[in-house]
Amino acid sequence: MKTIQINAVNRGDFGKKATKAVRREGLIPCVLYGGGENVAFAIDVKAVKPLIYTPASYIVELNIDGKVEKAVMRDVQFHPVREEILHIDFYRVQDGKPVAIAIPVRLTGNAEGVKVGGKLALSARKLMVSGLEANLPDELVVDVTPLKVGQTIFVGDLQFEGLSFITPATTAVCAVRVTRASRGAAAAQK
Repeated sequence: MKTIQINAVNRGDFGKKATKAVRREGLIPCVLYGGGENVAFAIDVKAVKPLIYTPASYIVELNIDGKVEKAVMRDVQFHPVREEILHIDFYRVQDGKPVAIAIPVRLTGNAEGVKVGGKLALSARKLMVSGLEANLPDELVVDVTPLKVGQTIFVGDLQFEGLSFITPATTAVCAVRVTRASRGAAAAQK
């Protein structure tokens, strides 16, 4: 899994007043949870943009005043009007313990149903998985070659070594939808 380094400064003050002061300085208030004590810190808005505005998932190496912590981004809060980042929650990655993270899905192959006029639709761009840090892939590659018109691949149909899915097994990943062209091709074959 890809990693990204972000420098951070420790935050001593808490509360609404202190948080607003941090935001006025152009920083984002953040909290690191899990595996010990919670750490409140702040990071620069520019440093976090490559982490948030991308479809990829990352393990984040936070350098909080010289102490390096590995974490995954768990939650981001945005301002409802201005779309600026208000707060970020990170969850600490511990050696030997599974990590829960959303990983992007990439479809490969040419589906049988698309060849006869169906339309391939990706329903889930990211899936929540749990696994050890060493087993986490950059993306989940799903082969759609055997899909016929009207068929769907569900999370329960997927298996990746060293990973377990947190996303429900009944969630559709992708499907080949029926189109007018595929109906016409089916009628012509009869």
